[in-house]
Amino acid sequence: MYGWMGKVLRIDLSRRTYSFEPLQVEDAHNYIGARGLGTKYYIDEVPPSIDPLSPENKLIFATGPLTGTLSTSSGRYDVVTKGPLTGTIAASNSGGFWGPELKYAGFDMIILEGRASAPVYIYIYNDNIEIRDAAKHWGKDVHTVTDDLLNETDSEAKVACIGPAGENLVKFACIMNEKDRAAGRSGVGAVMGSKMVKAIVVRGTKGVQVAHRDRVFETVAAARKKLKDHPVTSGGLPTFGTNVLVGIINSAGGLPTRNFQEAVFEGADRVSAETFNKENLITNKGCMGCAVGCGRVAKSGGAYIGQGEGPEYESTWSFGPACGIDDLDAIVKANFICNELGMDTITLGSTIACAMELYEMGVLSRDQTGWDLRFGNAEAMVRLTEDTAYRRGFGDEIAEGSWRLAEKYGHPELSMTVKKQEMPAYDPRALQGMGLEYATSNRGGCHVRGYLTSPEILGAPEKIDPEETENKPVWLKAFQDLTAALDSSGMCLFTTFALGAGDIAPQLAAVTGVDYTEETFMKAGERIWNLERIFNLKAGLSETDDTLPPRLLYDPIPEGPMKGRVNRLHEMLPLYYETRGWDENGVPTERKVKELGLARYL
Repeated sequence: MYGWMGKVLRIDLSRRTYSFEPLQVEDAHNYIGARGLGTKYYIDEVPPSIDPLSPENKLIFATGPLTGTLSTSSGRYDVVTKGPLTGTIAASNSGGFWGPELKYAGFDMIILEGRASAPVYIYIYNDNIEIRDAAKHWGKDVHTVTDDLLNETDSEAKVACIGPAGENLVKFACIMNEKDRAAGRSGVGAVMGSKMVKAIVVRGTKGVQVAHRDRVFETVAAARKKLKDHPVTSGGLPTFGTNVLVGIINSAGGLPTRNFQEAVFEGADRVSAETFNKENLITNKGCMGCAVGCGRVAKSGGAYIGQGEGPEYESTWSFGPACGIDDLDAIVKANFICNELGMDTITLGSTIACAMELYEMGVLSRDQTGWDLRFGNAEAMVRLTEDTAYRRGFGDEIAEGSWRLAEKYGHPELSMTVKKQEMPAYDPRALQGMGLEYATSNRGGCHVRGYLTSPEILGAPEKIDPEETENKPVWLKAFQDLTAALDSSGMCLFTTFALGAGDIAPQLAAVTGVDYTEETFMKAGERIWNLERIFNLKAGLSETDDTLPPRLLYDPIPEGPMKGRVNRLHEMLPLYYETRGWDENGVPTERKVKELGLARYL
């Protein structure tokens, strides 16, 4: 095979055994890799009713055919399982160098089954597989255990691991690689912790074979030129990272503030990318094969001294405006803590914001929280961040996410979630398309499964009106299908600010030798999206879960450029179902599943 390595590593943790098996070639062609292929394997092997934290659940690490090649920004891999936060299919994407290293070891995929009787880590050196005792590493933070395992194995290896949050089954725990890259959402780290696996250490010395070397060079060169010529990928992201969006989204009147009560933050300038670059930035950084370099190496000061990577825009928002906090050092420090302890910043910050609103309403007291948990209390936010990973005090309740917290205290409407996962930093009342994306996302509140902020705000590939609803279902389907295929290839989402399916499919064809066209590439994305949808329906979700919190549907934005707006989901959702070829209940029709080769799953 070209692009794919053609081999799967299956590990039975209960028996401490492993086996090699050939990659299913037809499935690889139809689902590409990473997110898509991992999901296909998972759904074929695991019933939708599975308890995510049970030994019977499986955890799949999957690369794409472009992962580890010369293709544009090709350092990505996915972790596929059923998410403990949401109960939906989870495919959490991460960059860095771990995914390519797994390819270089000769594997497209690792499937973890069962549960170890005591903490273990897995050491892979090409075809040599060891399941090692990890008792002395259990309880260590991500940065410490990464250094220790590199010293214990091979200094050139790559480490994917969990921190204390994953060990303590925090519902939104991450899997971290190279210390600061995260498979970040839906709680995949908790699944890894439930299996008593601290880390997977990989060292590979093999190469990835490509079908048409000259065409690879040609297609990659053409794509890189487009990235160089686009203002977002050549200017905004390298210069300011994703934090460039703080000022942009605030000016557009769509920056969710104080648990989505408002959509403009008065302290936006103090947490902006410009302020960050002046006060906190050390240098920028990229993943394997990166043509953008949006990553940030940073420091925090004052009462919150630290150094590490990040934060991304969504992290800045969740610990900042969402909590009414304008102390940038506190925000950066909270992000560092999340990286070190292994937690999703979006869910954590949003859950603290929900708790703050409950506190200001008088539903929670200082005796319960341990803090004067009013909006704006930076110290409380930072301390709760650490407490959550260890489930200390009120952190034990934060560790369950905002949906369970708000439901427990009688106010589920205050949880800013879709399908129990917290929405990121774009107010759906200001960006109608993003509201539809949140409502329909297959893994709950998520911005990276159909990023309509790109056309609605940034004008890429063209500018569309964020207030308009009529054409948003068509736009969203295209973005969702494109993203599903892109995630499956092993390329970075940020390339799509400048590249479309017509730029990605030729790279995929050149690497694999499979005749991927723009049409077949997009069809693969549609196939993946529908398969995820079918799994969720069988897991117990329905069209009633394709909604937004009541606040966003009925409470107008109080101030700012989008004052008076609500999200008009009711105008968009029926057309979205129709556009997807689903029935009025959001179920893929028999005709659609036959068209996509999914009839046996319905």
